[in-house]
Amino acid sequence: MNVIGTVGLPGSGKGEAANVAEEAGIPVVVMGDVIRAECRRRGLDPAEHHGRIAGALREEEGDDAIAARTLPRIREAAAESERDTVLVDGLRSTVELERFREAFGNDFTLVAVRAPFELRAERLDDRGRDDSDSDLEALRERDDREIELGLGETLERADVEIDNTGTLNEFRRRVREVLGVAEDGRSGDDDAATDGDAATDPDPAAANPGGDGS
Repeated sequence: MNVIGTVGLPGSGKGEAANVAEEAGIPVVVMGDVIRAECRRRGLDPAEHHGRIAGALREEEGDDAIAARTLPRIREAAAESERDTVLVDGLRSTVELERFREAFGNDFTLVAVRAPFELRAERLDDRGRDDSDSDLEALRERDDREIELGLGETLERADVEIDNTGTLNEFRRRVREVLGVAEDGRSGDDDAATDGDAATDPDPAAANPGGDGS
């Protein structure tokens, strides 16, 4: 089993990478689902209490609590899939990274998805899930929180980097390349771009910035 984890700042494109994986039949495990499930278990609204419960889990069970709770989900997803790859969306810290490396060894690959602040802000504004998506100061503060948690160092320790500053089609092609799937979703190395791709690529700002669920 190959396990591919993604790490990136808000709006970088992790959610779109997960979309590509799902389209190829690769199961996606979202680390933030662990926190949402715990919120519901405690009778709390995940939208309101997500951050507090994430912190509580780390205090109660250790800094790697969310990664530890994600491991069974990864193995279950792999057992139920015909694919030999699972994508894990949303690593945050080096502690989580080490837990996955310990569990999967050389079968674990960390992929950093990168995009500059201005482009991420534009994408989040276009997405407009809530008012904070268009608040640049709120995004800077969110970046700072993520980096303080260890996301910056985790990005630096990635095995593979994907630059998400081009078009959506370019980004999706690069993700498929990393996942080892072809345009039609089959496993293989034949995911070559067609001559007409450049003419039909949408504006990069239209790329789905994806979920930053945990």
